[in-house]
Amino acid sequence: MHITTYSKIHFTPLEPKEEEILLDDIVHAQSLMTRANGHFPEFYSVAQHSIACGKEAAARKYSDRIVLACLLHDASEAYLSDITRPVKRELEGYKKMEETLQNVIYRRFLGNLLSKEEQQAVQSVDDTCLYYEFLYYMGEALEDKPPKKYSEMIFETIPFAQAEAELREMIESYFKRIGAE
Repeated sequence: MHITTYSKIHFTPLEPKEEEILLDDIVHAQSLMTRANGHFPEFYSVAQHSIACGKEAAARKYSDRIVLACLLHDASEAYLSDITRPVKRELEGYKKMEETLQNVIYRRFLGNLLSKEEQQAVQSVDDTCLYYEFLYYMGEALEDKPPKKYSEMIFETIPFAQAEAELREMIESYFKRIGAE
């Protein structure tokens, strides 16, 4: 069984092929997907979250490869959708599908998989952005001690096409920096 992507590819998420994973499909889908399963008081997209993660990684002076990985860390959601963390923890099969697809995406755009250290850096950036998203939108601190943030995080509703274009531009810029894609 397949899904039909924005670029009209018949993509099989459970049997992903690198050549069928297109940046246009990822950035378009993420620009229309909302964070927090739609529970924030205004629209804030997965694309905006990915942009924030890329900016946070750059502000931490991480390598261009890690910044690119942060920009792409939720790319599998363009094909599988997102599931909230509390539910995802209970879905071993889903987590395996997501990991398989995300690894194919990393191979496609980074050339190979992330090392353990790179995975930890991406996770730290993702968790920091999540913390400040929830603090801003919900007034909820997800941890007792706020994680240190290195970038200015801007939370606002922007048109999906603007988020799509900004995410694409950032990713393409880092492709050039690392000689990928």
